[in-house]
Amino acid sequence: MKKRLLLNIWVIILIVSSITSCNKKITPAINDITRGKEYDSAVFDYVFVEAVKQKLMGNNGEALKYFEQCAKLNPSSDAVYYQMAQIVLSGGDLKNGKKFARKAVEIQPDNLWYLMMLSGVYYQERNLDSAIVYYQMAVEKYPEKEELLLALGNLYSENEKYDKAGIIFNRLDNKYGINETSTLANVRNLIRSGKYSEAQVLVEKLLRDFPDELLYNGLLAEIYRQKGENGKAMEVYNMLLERNPDSPETLLSLCDFLISDKKYDDLIQLINTVIINEKVTREDKISLFAKILETQDLVKIKEKELTMSLMILEAEYNNDGIIELLRPELLIKVNKLKEAGERLEEIIAKRPENYFAWEKLLLVYLDEKDYKNLEKRGAECALKFNRSFIAKMLYAAGATENGNYDTALEEVRKAEILAGDNEEMLLQVLSTRADIYYKMKDFEKAFETFENAMNSNKDDLTILNNYAYYLAEQNLKLKEAEEMAKKVIEKEKDNYTFLDTYAWVLYKRGKIKEAEKIMQSVISRSEKSDAEFYEHMGFIKRKRNNCNEAVLNWKKAIELDSSKTELLNEIEKCRGKR
Repeated sequence: MKKRLLLNIWVIILIVSSITSCNKKITPAINDITRGKEYDSAVFDYVFVEAVKQKLMGNNGEALKYFEQCAKLNPSSDAVYYQMAQIVLSGGDLKNGKKFARKAVEIQPDNLWYLMMLSGVYYQERNLDSAIVYYQMAVEKYPEKEELLLALGNLYSENEKYDKAGIIFNRLDNKYGINETSTLANVRNLIRSGKYSEAQVLVEKLLRDFPDELLYNGLLAEIYRQKGENGKAMEVYNMLLERNPDSPETLLSLCDFLISDKKYDDLIQLINTVIINEKVTREDKISLFAKILETQDLVKIKEKELTMSLMILEAEYNNDGIIELLRPELLIKVNKLKEAGERLEEIIAKRPENYFAWEKLLLVYLDEKDYKNLEKRGAECALKFNRSFIAKMLYAAGATENGNYDTALEEVRKAEILAGDNEEMLLQVLSTRADIYYKMKDFEKAFETFENAMNSNKDDLTILNNYAYYLAEQNLKLKEAEEMAKKVIEKEKDNYTFLDTYAWVLYKRGKIKEAEKIMQSVISRSEKSDAEFYEHMGFIKRKRNNCNEAVLNWKKAIELDSSKTELLNEIEKCRGKR
């Protein structure tokens, strides 16, 4: 094996995020500060040192205040902006982190660490094009650092620029020969681009040097599978299991293969082997079941077997708060909400400190429309975990549905405090508050709150959907409501709740045929029956002078939601017309 290239893009980003100001060789120190034309350098130096001291002590808030003073004293100091970027990024503030990092790069565009930091921020934002731009700059300025070139190749590949990535990987392979870094990256790039035969040639070269390496054999099996040669893929896994039957990597990789290949009978037999294998970590077992639970047909077909496997897992990890939640999750996936709620209540009775069980229980009651228990248990959860934004919002949802509006508004007020500056959470607060006002029949406040939410974010789909629906209910601004509802479904074509709103707005606008067509599609395609869908279809059918079908839909709505007693009057009216 020739000289091995070091690092990949993930490692580099981790390194960049953990850089501190302690090492003068890799990060700007006070001696490297770019001096402005006129400022008191003695004062600046004193404040800068104090800022660094506060940062090293973990007092980031104080440190940031001192660095802000430094920036006022000398706006040309690249090191100050770099330090500020580090502090805000450590707190998850990508927006300001990017602003400060860009300022540092503008002042000192040749600094590798500034370029890496800014590229890392763009990467976390999933803005790969911009991340690539700054990596390209770094490669141009530091051509001797081949780990940067390798990382750039990985970025190209992730951004689906496979040809550019291939040029880099081939260049490194030609220089170093077949190796464990660039060749492996080359293989993955070829697989992503669908060039399976070329990828297979390189994997087989790697396997000549390392025939027992699980990763390479796994890639070979993946290539076989992508080429439709599942028999050969299975042969590779069987060979690996014969050589090392207890290998966690092999067992987990084979499970992934069996899931993707829909060999569920074989998978069920293998799962229990994985569960009792002490070499397989708890985290890997949880990840495996998480993937299984996201595979709908597998869950549907093998519910009983998976339930037994989960009970074995629970026995292996007695009183594990996370593992205990997997069985309720399975029940939720197969729409056994009542059983899921009962199991969650058992978990909470045994371990009342398990917050995640509480949260999932409240969500189950919300899905079940069991608002009585949602409010009751929500009150307990919100009190017990008084820093939980979600608990307060769910408690408010239950109180709203039960007509306890003052309670709901108070919980929303508390949730708003917890939201702080988080825009997404604040939008949820505004949307919920608007819903509460609407149900209180305070339409002026409801629509005013929706307008405030729209001013904060005109593209939030939930806000647009709810506002459009409530406007339609009150026969107000129907043209605007249609525009909002249409905008929503253009972005979420398969969301049946949003489609129902659009159909209802069209109905209110007199576009009956179009509304009927949409509702027929919603009812036929939606896996979950919703009383609201049938209620709306009933009104549409009546408008089409089809009272028989209108009555059938309203009866179905009442069957699904017994509280919809007002539809009994509509049924009588319709029957009177026949």
